[in-house]
Amino acid sequence: MTETRAKRGRPRTFDRAAALAVAARLFWEHGYAATSVGELTEAMGIRPGSLYAAFGDKRSLFEEAVHSYGRSPVGAFMAVALEEEPTAYAAFARILREAAVIYPDPAHPAGCLTICGATNVTAQDAGVGAFLRDLRNRNVDVFEARLREAQQAGELSGTADPGALAAYFTAVIQGLSQRARDGATAAELARTAELALAAWPAARD
Repeated sequence: MTETRAKRGRPRTFDRAAALAVAARLFWEHGYAATSVGELTEAMGIRPGSLYAAFGDKRSLFEEAVHSYGRSPVGAFMAVALEEEPTAYAAFARILREAAVIYPDPAHPAGCLTICGATNVTAQDAGVGAFLRDLRNRNVDVFEARLREAQQAGELSGTADPGALAAYFTAVIQGLSQRARDGATAAELARTAELALAAWPAARD
């Protein structure tokens, strides 16, 4: 006689990747503090108990959603440009021009989740702000490393300051995100991107 074993626990009734995409969109649109667990579970189509069982808590869900966003085409465009373009100038030109198109795209909330997902957080949620700040600062480090490589290869003048240049382009990108959230069009952001590129240092003599 064959014995049929009963499955232990309740089967998951949601797709994790899809749930993370929904959560990322809510956090992106409203910010961490203004997005409630109730809003998240309703949009994700799960119960609060399922959210806590699957993700731990709201902050853990937020961090996983941000990482998931960072692997998506919209969130990963900077890393892709740095990897694919043969020169630093081509990489940063692509990043700025794509940001000008992606940030105001009506297909998703304006701006960048990593830049605007946790503004004006309370002291209780300071760890969330620090999490995003660390991600943004890591991008500055990646930018600087690429620019130093370009300088060593002779693409940048020896008098150029890779650290200052990385900080400058980071500030421009973050500004593009905020301008998109304030209603700036892709055409306006594209003009800003081209002005920023005009600051690129000349090649080494």
